[in-house]
Amino acid sequence: MQKTGQPTINDVARLAGVSKKTVSRVINRSPLLNGDTRKRVEDVIGEIGYIPNPQARGLALRRNFLIGLVHDNPNAQTVMNVQQGMLEALRGSEFEMVVRPLDRGSATMLQDLRHFLERQRLFGVLLMPPISENDSVAALCDSIGCRYVRMGSVALDDTDHMVASNDREAVCAATDYLIAQGHRRIGLVGGPHGFRSARERRLGFEDAMANAGIPLPRSMIADGNYTFDSGLVAAERLLDLTPRPTAIFSSNDEMAAGVIHAARQRGLDIPRDLSIIGFDDTPIAAHVWPPLTTVRWPMTSMARSAALKLIAGEDGMPAEVEEPSLFLSTLIRRASVAPPQASPAATAATPSDDPS
Repeated sequence: MQKTGQPTINDVARLAGVSKKTVSRVINRSPLLNGDTRKRVEDVIGEIGYIPNPQARGLALRRNFLIGLVHDNPNAQTVMNVQQGMLEALRGSEFEMVVRPLDRGSATMLQDLRHFLERQRLFGVLLMPPISENDSVAALCDSIGCRYVRMGSVALDDTDHMVASNDREAVCAATDYLIAQGHRRIGLVGGPHGFRSARERRLGFEDAMANAGIPLPRSMIADGNYTFDSGLVAAERLLDLTPRPTAIFSSNDEMAAGVIHAARQRGLDIPRDLSIIGFDDTPIAAHVWPPLTTVRWPMTSMARSAALKLIAGEDGMPAEVEEPSLFLSTLIRRASVAPPQASPAATAATPSDDPS
């Protein structure tokens, strides 16, 4: 068999004057070695440029050095931001990332997930919402011995298996900001049914309106599914109201961009005629005009922390990583919010009709 020229584990063992098993123990960070032997082997590895084969190492340890990302999310930017956070955590380690979309509405969703986890022999998996909100998914990971961390808008598990944000409180604060500007007719573009994030953000919006004593008719709430097109359709419905809203809170930035587009098609000026707040603080928030006031959801930091939790105790990481589990979202004030302009139509009616 022709040699490739790449240093092998046998080369390391020969030059260090130890057995191949000892080299393997050094690579796998076994505690069953004295410091001098470990240093001698590590020095040889560094001198000859030996790179351990993760596939071979995975076979020896009966698992792969793969961290999975499982999602069913219609917003590509959200998934990309989570991937970015995971890759930052895994950089410099032997771990790689593999991404698997699932259909949460499929009758075979759990079977599909089990097949994926067992086929890839994953070391661990990050579960994005709304997949993460299903307790059966966490139970499945636990039953087959696959580490997992759940990402959510509220605490879904113990701190070792969860990273969460405070969506409800953050949206309440964002709506309070609109109210403080003088807005009373405030519309909501909600998220998709079945997403806990959509529920938490709607509850935060309702909390702020109730705390201010402002009636919230059902007509002021339009559902979306976290996409630009759904935000466009929801905005058309809200802007058809008479009197129309003077402000709209959108449950994510993608839909907020759709609201801006719908408003512009009607000749409305933002923020003079309509104030808008989004959620996420994705790049689109700074790229639209005017720049979008939004709630910064720290999803990249959450994903980074989740990945570090998954590899704790491996690849040189400390066994217990002091990684946070709760991440606070914050309001980012830009140019899409201003006090409402007084108009006869807006002051002649109240939003108390259709209070369902």
